[in-house]
Amino acid sequence: MNNPVVKSYLPWVVATALFMEQLDSTIVNTAVPAMAASLQVTPLSLKAVVTSYILSLAVCIPISGWMADRFGTRRVFSSAVAVFTASSMLCGLALNVPMLVAARILQGIGAAMMMPVGRLAIVRTFPKSQLLSAMNFVVIPALIGPLLGPTVGGLIVHWLSWREIFFVNVPVGLAAQFLIHRYMPDYRGAIARPLDLIGLVLFGSGTALLSWLLEIFGEHTIDATSTAILLLLAVSLLAAYAWHASQMRYPLLRLQLFQVRTFRVSVLGGFITRLGLGGLPFLLPLLYQLGLGLPAWQSGLLMMPTAAAAMGMKLISARVLGRFGYRRVLIVNTVMIGCTICLFALIDAASPLAMIVLLGLAQGFFNSLQFSSINSMVYADINSADSSMASTLASALQQMSMSFGLAFGSLVAGWYLGGLPQTDQLAVTRALHYAFLTLGGLTVLSSLTFWTLRSEDGASVSQARLREAE
Repeated sequence: MNNPVVKSYLPWVVATALFMEQLDSTIVNTAVPAMAASLQVTPLSLKAVVTSYILSLAVCIPISGWMADRFGTRRVFSSAVAVFTASSMLCGLALNVPMLVAARILQGIGAAMMMPVGRLAIVRTFPKSQLLSAMNFVVIPALIGPLLGPTVGGLIVHWLSWREIFFVNVPVGLAAQFLIHRYMPDYRGAIARPLDLIGLVLFGSGTALLSWLLEIFGEHTIDATSTAILLLLAVSLLAAYAWHASQMRYPLLRLQLFQVRTFRVSVLGGFITRLGLGGLPFLLPLLYQLGLGLPAWQSGLLMMPTAAAAMGMKLISARVLGRFGYRRVLIVNTVMIGCTICLFALIDAASPLAMIVLLGLAQGFFNSLQFSSINSMVYADINSADSSMASTLASALQQMSMSFGLAFGSLVAGWYLGGLPQTDQLAVTRALHYAFLTLGGLTVLSSLTFWTLRSEDGASVSQARLREAE
């Protein structure tokens, strides 16, 4: 694709849709109490509103690559945004919990097509020498959305009603549709491969079951024996898919891509790193609200420096990677992320505001560089014919890692809290401090996964960009 107009606007097209999806995925959590009061149910009964969205994501992401190859990136991406926007309106109009859950399932279906297909369009439009800069427009909305969600949701619920948190997606979705029809290229697969229905059932059901278990783990909604049985079933389904895929000419997800070193390290290394990072959006608001005694809206504002730093890193990440290479950057940057997470253990009620802001800036700076590096290196050595498969596989594992990271962070904090009540401010603060030290230490150890990279890995993405800058 050599159309300069498309190259100029395509990153913004994808960014607009992904920002809407990522913002919505976290903004809902803030409004759960207001939803419960309006629908006359208990807050805990609305857990299905969150889990239904995640489950539909887990099931539908694997078929996004096949859909794009079969029907074209423009049609699939446009349909995904339309489904997401329409289902957002249905969420806002829901009269009861079943209607809300059904609308959230439709939202998840739309969201499942956005990230993989958006990445695929960018990978096939830009040469590898320009891929890093283009991917930054995809990384930043994914990073900022979860950080802005609690603040935006709190303000909307405070001044308006919980229904408006869904209606805010409508103008964004309409703007995205206008941009899609003007600037989204229409790529299709070179080979019309059949849909692997057996693989879809095995991988989809295994992933959905595992994601559901991660969401409810530690909440004592089911006993330990049932949890163990369901976990064994989920692992068995995924193992059965791995065997099935090895026997198929056109599997749903081609696991042979893990033989490509840069793809394997970026996906699996990123999965491990997110175990530490995934818990921060959940644990930091708890620290600010329970440890520092701040209201929810002020807690949300303290997350803003992280978003600002992430946007700033976008301007220099290509040059940093071009100068130092993926191997050195990922090793050092992962250690810095771990150290920054550990430093949050120093925050208490007596901590100066400037210290909290500086830590937030550092966290956003390093997080942004990490995600830019990982997300772009996925495609460094992937052939154009395998780009849709790589995008789908990377997105599926990224979704799983985010769910697992959130569950892991909450479990670690709960383990340190023990049987003490959550109303004990000192006990909660101490437990969160220990959790930050644990997650930070794990993140530092995850840097070992990037030692298997070679100094020249990713040069096709970063070095050409550096020469252009110079």
